[in-house]
Amino acid sequence: MSFSVSEFCQRAKAASLQLARLTEAEKNAALEAIAQGIEEQQASILAANALDMAAGREKGLDDAMLDRLLLTPERLLKLAAAVRQVAALPDPVGQIRDLTTRPNGIQVGRMRIPLGVIAMIYEARPNVTADAGALCLKSGNAVILRGGREALHSSLAIAAVMQQALRQQGIDPAAISVVPDPDRDLLLQLLQQKQYIDLVIPRGGEGLIHFVSDHSKIPVIQHYKGICHLYVDKDADLDKALALLLNGKTQRPGVCNALETLLVHQQIAEHFLPKAAAALAAQQVDVFACAQSLGFFAAAQLADAQQFDTEYLRLALSVKTVPDYAAAIMHIQRHSSGHTEVICTQDYSTAQRFIRDINSAVVMVNASSRFSDGGELGLGAEIGISTSKLHAYGPMGLESLTTEKYLVLGDGQVRS
Repeated sequence: MSFSVSEFCQRAKAASLQLARLTEAEKNAALEAIAQGIEEQQASILAANALDMAAGREKGLDDAMLDRLLLTPERLLKLAAAVRQVAALPDPVGQIRDLTTRPNGIQVGRMRIPLGVIAMIYEARPNVTADAGALCLKSGNAVILRGGREALHSSLAIAAVMQQALRQQGIDPAAISVVPDPDRDLLLQLLQQKQYIDLVIPRGGEGLIHFVSDHSKIPVIQHYKGICHLYVDKDADLDKALALLLNGKTQRPGVCNALETLLVHQQIAEHFLPKAAAALAAQQVDVFACAQSLGFFAAAQLADAQQFDTEYLRLALSVKTVPDYAAAIMHIQRHSSGHTEVICTQDYSTAQRFIRDINSAVVMVNASSRFSDGGELGLGAEIGISTSKLHAYGPMGLESLTTEKYLVLGDGQVRS
């Protein structure tokens, strides 16, 4: 029997109508059942993931992609914990705000409601299956998950656990669905289902996001890449700056909140760059430095014109010495992807200027770029990050998966 994208989406739409009526307690009970299922069925999920990892190595996937694909017992426990964190968050659905009384006596406010059906398009990120499923369930949305071929076995295994939990709670399992075939023609068909799907969220490489944006008839949340900067100001604490640099670049280099560019004020370059060079060399980080910075590094290469627009997603870093604060801001504004920017400084006024001058989705003062993550920012799990400034901006949690309708309460008033 052939797979029908239209019928698949219709079932998700029907499930979304049931989800929209669930109480917060009912949704939380389902989320707890999902978390327990992930913990109890680790063996089946890890076995499926082993198939994906073996196929990925055979295909020659790079280290960053393999790291995103890999599931371990520890990562599964974190997935379950993230689901419980979502359950613990306040339910935005039904919240009413700005209720005001007009001169004629009617009350006007706004109420949060689910979007409906969300399509998640992602590559080798099986954790997205659990994160997206949990967030969409709590926000009252059905979700259609279309993972890449690289993560198909893992995604189907996690979704099977989640659907089993939904059935146990009397919820239509079509509320969390995985497209079982990664064929690109089916993806193209999915992106045309505007009568059933309300929003598309792609997570993956720049090529995937361009493909989805170019072919979708449905609104798309966009985040093309994460070129994150650390600017070490002349008034920085150099020990703090070094810690921010190493954590931001080396803890997990294959993710979008990893640092890709280091900017250093020239007044402290001769003090900071030797320390940075030694620490980066110890972590085997490839460095591409401007002419003024190059001499501080034993094995750095001269950065070319394209270097500062590169998202490495590996142990590599662009380095530039800047003459002053204004030059640092100019560089970030020119090369930023709008994801996350960090300043290290002990000067309060400079920090406040940076917050005002930089309009990326996340702006940080004396904190690692690796905190640019829904879980770390108190959103529970995140479903994605938006750098398009439309509907949502930055890491997207529960509230970003809802919209608002106007609510008018009267007592028989008619318009004159």
